[in-house]
Amino acid sequence: MTSDVHPVNGKDAAPVGFQEHDHQSCVATALTSAEVRCKAEGLRLTPVRRKVLEMLLQEHRALGAYAILDRLRDEGFGSQPPVAYRALEFLVQNGFVHKIERLNAFVACSHPGAAHSPAFMICRKCDAVAEAQSAPSKGVLGAAARAAGFEIERTVVEAEGLCPDCTEKA
Repeated sequence: MTSDVHPVNGKDAAPVGFQEHDHQSCVATALTSAEVRCKAEGLRLTPVRRKVLEMLLQEHRALGAYAILDRLRDEGFGSQPPVAYRALEFLVQNGFVHKIERLNAFVACSHPGAAHSPAFMICRKCDAVAEAQSAPSKGVLGAAARAAGFEIERTVVEAEGLCPDCTEKA
């Protein structure tokens, strides 16, 4: 994994999700950044899309579409699955959210708007998810792809284990 500069604060990007941080500021900054980017690019950040992004930012863990749908219903946004799936599709397509394949769930992107290859560390006990940067084209996978004449366009790296909190409790 490599260290990148965080597009929001300009600092080295540590994995987000496990370390202590000002969570309220984290959520507020990410929502403001999403609103600014959507306005600049002519994207529609509808109230339901914004609410889904906010929910995922609040958690720093993966949520499934039906958990999101339950929360949307509780917030008065409707209870039909397409409501959640359309919002998630928009958020994933525009890089605000990632799908965690192993969990069939979603997590807010720690580096929205930046071209990157995320690597996810997933706690098997509490489902906390930390996003870090990976460089698959420069490692063993990249070498194998080059040797085969293959051009990597997208990778999903997911590692399962225990987060610091769950390791301490064990």
